[in-house]
Amino acid sequence: MGIFNYIFDAKGDKDSKPEKKSYLNWTPLSSLEQLEEIKQQSKTESVFIFKHSTSCGISSMVLKRFENLFTEEHQYLKVYYLDLLQYRNISDEVGYTFQVVHQSPQLLVIKNEVSVFDASHYDITTMNLARFI
Repeated sequence: MGIFNYIFDAKGDKDSKPEKKSYLNWTPLSSLEQLEEIKQQSKTESVFIFKHSTSCGISSMVLKRFENLFTEEHQYLKVYYLDLLQYRNISDEVGYTFQVVHQSPQLLVIKNEVSVFDASHYDITTMNLARFI
């Protein structure tokens, strides 16, 4: 909920739109040690890594559209969020570990310790999440 929505809702604005329930539970990817966690988790379930550039308008638009793909059936998917500008070294290691050329924005799906799918830019917004459940 944005700050303006918060202010107006607090004053009883009846015309504000109800906020859509989010079924996406981000886990920040902020340490190299988490890559080992991701590899271990991927042995039993698909794990997503979303690489995002906080200074790129296209990346921000794709991020919002990606979030909108999530429905109730996707709520238990493991999704990591990587801020490329803050954690460039982790981004480099993700590319090396999973043998994927860097793009931004970029989505990787890890299964059995390898990248089984990757997409970048608007291709991220057209993917079928259900195939990775």
